[in-house]
Amino acid sequence: MTDQAYHRVFTSSSSQSVHSLNQDDAAENAYEAASQLKPNDSQALKGLISLYEKQSSRKLDSYHGVVLKLGEIYAAQEDAPQCQGIIDKYEAFAKSHGSRSQYLHALELLTPDASSLYNLLEEAAEAEEKEWINKEIGERRTRLGAKIDQVKLAVNREAFARFPLEDLYRKLIDWSNDDEVRFDAEEKLLHRAYNTLVALPNDEKPPKRDEVLNLANGMVIVKRTFILPWKIALEWVDAENSGDWEVGTLRQFIELFPEDGLSKVLKGYLDSDASPFPRKDENGTSSPSNDEGTETELSQADRLILMAEGLDDCSTSLLAHRLIAEVYLSLEEFGSAVESSTKAQQITTTMMKDLALGLQDSIDSINTILATAMISYQSPRYHPEAKRLFENIIKRKPDATASLLGVGMILREDEDHGAAISFLEKAMKKDSNNLRVKAELAWCRALSGDLSSGLSELQETLAQVLGQKPVNLFTKSETLYRIGYCTWNLDESKGARKDREGAFRYFMDSLKTNPNYAPAYTSLGIYFEDYSKNRRRARTAFQKAFELSTSEIEAGERLARAYANSNEWELVELVAQRVVDSGKARPAPGSKKKAYSWPYAALGVSELNKQQYAKSIVSFQSALRIAPNDYNSWVGLAESYQNSGRYVAATRAFAKAESLEDKPKDERTWFARYMLANVNREMGLFDVAIEGYEAVLSKNPDEFGVSVTLLQTLSEYAWANIQRGLLGEAAKAANKALDIALAVAPTHPDVFNLWKAAGDACSVFSIAQAQASGVDSEALTSLLGLGSPEALVALADIDQVNTKTIEVISNGDDPSDGGLTPSDRCILASIVAYKRAVHLAAHDRHARAVFWYNLGWAEYQAFRCASSALGAKAKKKIRRFLKAAVRSFKRAIELEASNSEFWNALGVATTTMNPTIAQHAFVRSLHLNERSAKTWTNLGVLYMTNGDNELANEAFTRAQSSDPDFAQAWLGQGLLASLYGDSEEARGLFTHTFDIANSESKSAKKQYSMSVFDHISKESSRSNDDAVSLIQPLFALNQLRSQSLNDVPFEHLTSLFAERTGDHDQAVRVLEAVCTAVEKEFEASESVESLLKFSQAKADLARVCLARSAFEDAVNAAETSLDMSAEDAPINVDQEVRQRTRLSAHLTAGLAHYFLSNMDQAISNFQSALQEAEDDPDVVCLLAQVLWAKGGEAQDVAREQLYGCVEKHPEHVGAVTLLAVIALLDGDEDGIEVAREDLENIRCRDAVSLQDLGRANRVLAGIRAVTTGSEASLEQMLSEATRSVMLAPAQPQGWMELAEVASNVKDSEEAKFPSNLALKNALRSVPPRGTLEAEELARIYAAVGTKSEAQVGIVVSPWKAEGWRALADSSD
Repeated sequence: MTDQAYHRVFTSSSSQSVHSLNQDDAAENAYEAASQLKPNDSQALKGLISLYEKQSSRKLDSYHGVVLKLGEIYAAQEDAPQCQGIIDKYEAFAKSHGSRSQYLHALELLTPDASSLYNLLEEAAEAEEKEWINKEIGERRTRLGAKIDQVKLAVNREAFARFPLEDLYRKLIDWSNDDEVRFDAEEKLLHRAYNTLVALPNDEKPPKRDEVLNLANGMVIVKRTFILPWKIALEWVDAENSGDWEVGTLRQFIELFPEDGLSKVLKGYLDSDASPFPRKDENGTSSPSNDEGTETELSQADRLILMAEGLDDCSTSLLAHRLIAEVYLSLEEFGSAVESSTKAQQITTTMMKDLALGLQDSIDSINTILATAMISYQSPRYHPEAKRLFENIIKRKPDATASLLGVGMILREDEDHGAAISFLEKAMKKDSNNLRVKAELAWCRALSGDLSSGLSELQETLAQVLGQKPVNLFTKSETLYRIGYCTWNLDESKGARKDREGAFRYFMDSLKTNPNYAPAYTSLGIYFEDYSKNRRRARTAFQKAFELSTSEIEAGERLARAYANSNEWELVELVAQRVVDSGKARPAPGSKKKAYSWPYAALGVSELNKQQYAKSIVSFQSALRIAPNDYNSWVGLAESYQNSGRYVAATRAFAKAESLEDKPKDERTWFARYMLANVNREMGLFDVAIEGYEAVLSKNPDEFGVSVTLLQTLSEYAWANIQRGLLGEAAKAANKALDIALAVAPTHPDVFNLWKAAGDACSVFSIAQAQASGVDSEALTSLLGLGSPEALVALADIDQVNTKTIEVISNGDDPSDGGLTPSDRCILASIVAYKRAVHLAAHDRHARAVFWYNLGWAEYQAFRCASSALGAKAKKKIRRFLKAAVRSFKRAIELEASNSEFWNALGVATTTMNPTIAQHAFVRSLHLNERSAKTWTNLGVLYMTNGDNELANEAFTRAQSSDPDFAQAWLGQGLLASLYGDSEEARGLFTHTFDIANSESKSAKKQYSMSVFDHISKESSRSNDDAVSLIQPLFALNQLRSQSLNDVPFEHLTSLFAERTGDHDQAVRVLEAVCTAVEKEFEASESVESLLKFSQAKADLARVCLARSAFEDAVNAAETSLDMSAEDAPINVDQEVRQRTRLSAHLTAGLAHYFLSNMDQAISNFQSALQEAEDDPDVVCLLAQVLWAKGGEAQDVAREQLYGCVEKHPEHVGAVTLLAVIALLDGDEDGIEVAREDLENIRCRDAVSLQDLGRANRVLAGIRAVTTGSEASLEQMLSEATRSVMLAPAQPQGWMELAEVASNVKDSEEAKFPSNLALKNALRSVPPRGTLEAEELARIYAAVGTKSEAQVGIVVSPWKAEGWRALADSSD
């Protein structure tokens, strides 16, 4: 050792002594420097080892390098003990202080002399790799977006590079002398290489793939019993045909691994007819396959079971799926073949991706199997996909016979025979000995119309098929059928087709060869049905054909038609659904094959019969997409729409069916028109529906069902018109219905719907009583007499309606003499008709319940609407009908207790008889249907009539919440408001009731008209423009007159409304009728009430005659009223009414005498009126005007009366204005000044009406006019007009006055402003926002001065001269 090296070693030793001072690194550097100065010296390296051992595992990796160098030095010195000792020492130190990888690293220094060395390395490396993989997967799988498969692949890829186990396996193989150890290492090496291949990136896979394949083939050559190399050798073969495999290898695999799934598949395949390999005989040698087989050979079913079990065990085997797909295809199990080949496609794709294999030939073979199966599987659903697969193969392999044949078969299925022949000819050129291609080519020629060529080629093919050993039975059967088809179509004569030695023989031979060949059954079925006339055998043949194959559309259609003719709709649906599910009814897009609409139409009819309307709509729509001009499908679609409530769509569909040019020409097409009429009926278009029914009956008069439907529609139309208020139209429809019933009933008197419709028609006249006189009593009697007398026995002991009633209806006395009215006869007729309906519905529980219900309402209508002529006493309600109604409703409930309407009707009928029962019935009805607004309203009426207004209000509120448009609930609330004294609230509710109610409701009209009249009667002053608001109640009362005859109070009310609207002629007619009726009533009863009514009617008649200028009639009527209400008359009922009646009569008589120039008599009447009115100021004003008109001293009396009136009533505008006018006429300046002040005060008051304000303004204008003639007076007039505007700026009168004055003071432009503003205010004051009259509005328009406004004024009031004058001035 040199001095320098010694110094380095000494320094290192010194550094070790100060180890505690953290100078290990310095010592290490010193030792390393010393070793570098003298590389072959061991002292420095020993010092490093000592240093590293003191640092535990911190420098273990460096320790390894030092030991290696030191070992080499000892080896060079041939000092084996020292070398072995230092390595053993290092191995022990690494084992105790290092990690597993460091320990394995240490073991690498050992020599392979020890047999267990590499086993230890292997086990340690595998354990460490497994630990590392698990740790990395656990960490990485929790990362955001991580996928477990990707994580495992990445970790495995890193692990395989990090832990070189393959080198260990190879070293173990190279160094081990133990065969078992070596074989185990080889297996692990192959498994490791295979897994590495899967994990490697795609660009690094090919070399590894070749390595794996070489390892596997080597093991297969030596027949190792390790399954992985065998599967690699078998699965990785890229073979176009199954025969490309080495059959010996396949059999060796089966022998070595008999329990493996692939072995089971291979065993079943090799024993099947689909195998291209020879079979084994009993001695184990190969021999050609034969049809008989051997005793040990599995049956076909057993082979399939064996292969299926094996496939479950090797679900990822490409070879297994490919082979079993071939077997399924050979057995024509096309669905299973498609499934297996599709799975094989997926496995192939995965293998090519994971293993970098080139398997194009395998893919082409699998695609060929798949596409071939797709041709027949659910044909033609998968034809486009199959054709695409074949075309892809042909692009790469133009000579692929199977692909050319497949395309040809697809084109043949799609009926593109020309293109199919082209492809098949190409296939024939490539493989002229292929019988399959030859047979398909001949068949395509036949289908394309070349029957002769096709027949000859098929016969040649049949000869070749028969020459095969063994004979292919399926091909033989198919060829025989096709020969029969050509023979059948070559001669279409009836004799040739009936010939049993012709086509029939070939069809039979085909079935003898193959009893499961479906097309032959179809042809035999056609033969039996069309030519042999044996429908039973034909049906059997069609059933067999369709059971075997859903492709037999012809057989399915004929079979469905046979089932439909026998009403077996479930079987029709089954057949049609199978055709639809097969996909053959609708060909693929672009196909030339015919589409079939009948399966969808048959499904639609079946679903329509089962009331599955949504499904039937879809089915008929599908049928129409295929056959847009199919009349029956349009009718079925329309009927489906109708039954599902889609009436507009149904109407369009029926219209489309009617518009088709190729619709059937037979008489069955009337059904579409009939159904269209039904749709219009359900839509409420009764007039259109009636026209449709009549059109059908015009061509089919014997269709009784249509006649009854027309009868029902007319009855419904009549009631619809009742609700709309068209009572005349309702009566016409009801009379027409009765005429039809009379025409139909003689031939069909036992149809309860006919009598129900007739009863409905008769019931119309219980509402439209004014139109009942138009009913032909004789015809009605004839109709009612057609039924059985037994039908009228029901309830006859209660309501007394029996066979004698029919005579009463026919021979009723004159109503004026107390006999039955026309409406009474119709009510009795409806009862008779409903009784007949009840009798005929004895066997129909539901119908009978409904008819008892209808009879109950007819009895109740008789109780409410019939005249007193039907009762025993004139003043007593006809309670026998009410009792019969209750009994009828009870019968209905007994038959159908769950019907809420029946319970409600019972409650209505018993409301006046027994409130407790009525309440129970209403509550029961609400229990069944708590959302019934009608029942809640009826319950509210019950509570209200029994004095419980709070409960009544709650019931009415519930009714309103259930149905806000139910008018009777609002009517009940209005009645409650009237009971509480809130007349304004009641009037609003009655008005709303009238607005939403239908015209059938009499109560709504009555309450509305009374509330309006009470309202207008309370107003202190009114103007004529209020007539606009009275038109609606007047219309309501006029309609009520048509519904209720001899309703005297409302007749009287009608006359009062007519009087206020200016229709004095109607008022006179009505009042004369009222007077006559009340006079008869008084003569019959001699009651005080009747006398008072007569006096009132006469007073009102006198007033109307006065308005008509019939002054003498007015005087006579007024005097009669006064006589009837004289002081000594026995009128002590209502003194207020009597006083008003006499006041009206006195005033009317006074005015009439005034206009007759009987001044004295007029004054006498006014004085009497003044006494009756107790000096009423309005009466005083009338008296003063008459006295002034008389002249002389009477004028002084007039002044005195007015002065007294003003003194008592200083705010009465009429008296003040009259005094002002008298002062103007007298020229009394003091009086004028006093009148001016009083009028100015009136203008300043808030409570003055517009009419009184206008009157005051006009008088003030007259006063100002007296002072005209100077500039000062004009200025004064302008000031007054301005003041009028300030007092009422929103009223037009002041602005008009200002405009008139401004036109004299200012220029015309400045005068336009007040006139325009007057017009704006006037437009805001017209009804309904105000009460401005049309004449006043026209005057304001004329005052504007423009041509357009003048024209509008003329339109508003053409009788006023101001408008015409303004138009003339503006034109000038």
